[in-house]
Amino acid sequence: GLIGGVSARCRPGEPQHQRLVPAALQDWLPEGHLAYFISDSVDSLDLSAFHARYAKGGPRNQPFHPAMMIKVLIYGYATGTFSSRKLAAKLHEDVALRVLAAENYPAHRTLSDFRALHLQELSALFVQVVRLARECGLVKLGTVAVDGTKLKANASRHKAMSYERMLKAETELKGQIDGLLNRAKAADELDKSEPDIDIPSEIKRRADRLAAITAAKLRLEQRQQEADVARGRSQDDQRKPRDKDGQPKGGRYKRDFGVPKDSAQESFTDTDSRIMKRAGGGYDYSYNAHTAVDETAQIVVAAELSNNGADSDRLPVLLAAVKANLGDDAKQVLADAGFRSEAVFERLKDSPSELIVALGREGKQALEIDAQKYPHSAAMDARLKTTEGKAAYRKRKWIVEAPNGWIKSVLGFRQFSLRGLDKVKAEFKLVCLALNLRRMCSLRGT
Repeated sequence: GLIGGVSARCRPGEPQHQRLVPAALQDWLPEGHLAYFISDSVDSLDLSAFHARYAKGGPRNQPFHPAMMIKVLIYGYATGTFSSRKLAAKLHEDVALRVLAAENYPAHRTLSDFRALHLQELSALFVQVVRLARECGLVKLGTVAVDGTKLKANASRHKAMSYERMLKAETELKGQIDGLLNRAKAADELDKSEPDIDIPSEIKRRADRLAAITAAKLRLEQRQQEADVARGRSQDDQRKPRDKDGQPKGGRYKRDFGVPKDSAQESFTDTDSRIMKRAGGGYDYSYNAHTAVDETAQIVVAAELSNNGADSDRLPVLLAAVKANLGDDAKQVLADAGFRSEAVFERLKDSPSELIVALGREGKQALEIDAQKYPHSAAMDARLKTTEGKAAYRKRKWIVEAPNGWIKSVLGFRQFSLRGLDKVKAEFKLVCLALNLRRMCSLRGT
């Protein structure tokens, strides 16, 4: 009686229930859906670079249409599905993806290969979308704010090693390889009761590991040499800091030139990634991603990335990217204290953009700046103390920090799928392209 009573009050929901479905897949989605917006936007872009790859023909399977593949990939990034395997599965169960794929079902390997093959072309579409946003009046380049955010690399902390451990492992492996070689020579005299091992494969396994560790050690040493040269050291400085004339100026360096700290780490999975501090504490192999965001509608107008955890040299890169992407400079650029540097202010002294860069942590600008030594920083300090400077800088947080939050919390993008600096740079542009289209879709009716 209870079940009968419940079923009388509820709508029928039997999976086997037969019904007449709309003849067109499009009728399944409401008007104004993100899938339609992405489809229309991609149709308006210049995709000739993708078609050029297929123009030569040749004896291979007929490829899927590039526009369809692009729509599926972008919709995946815009809705938090970055894995090609998950995307291939969703093509069967997500109505929006079925509409975009037009009842095609590319396998996960096909989606993955398409992304890998066309990565640079996909990232170049970012610029076309930024220009499209400008045509729609959503980008005006009045005020642009810049910020950085750390995103995890596709690298395991467990497949990494410190410099100190590398030195020990190298010695151990060399000793083991020598021992195995000697054992192979003396194989005939060995007591038959000793367990058999495949000596050649054991030697190869250790030799491969030794080669990987030696290569990682050399990369760390090379990086340390570059850092030491940048701070004015040289091969024969005998650990003594020197002035401009090469004379010792007192004190000593802790390590010889080009020798990394014992704790310096190197990853074996993504060798371009670097250990960086997480916002909530702790450390991860990461990349440092930077966005420039236009005030009008919080559209990302530049998306750059580096494997250096510091932001201090990034401002010129972001300003150049805005100019390259839109052919114009922003009237005003806002940045937090991470981007401050007298050297950068000197480089940008003739910039057509008015720079407003914090010199200390938010709200703690009571700094004593030597105007003789740091004239540009002193001028910036004066600008920040004016009513206009304070009002402009107050806007920075809400303009740029929200889109960086959307990347992680709305799209759910917290870790790169790809490895290697160039690939990761391109994937970050693809993420920002998807974010921009999602933002443009939500603002369309406003």
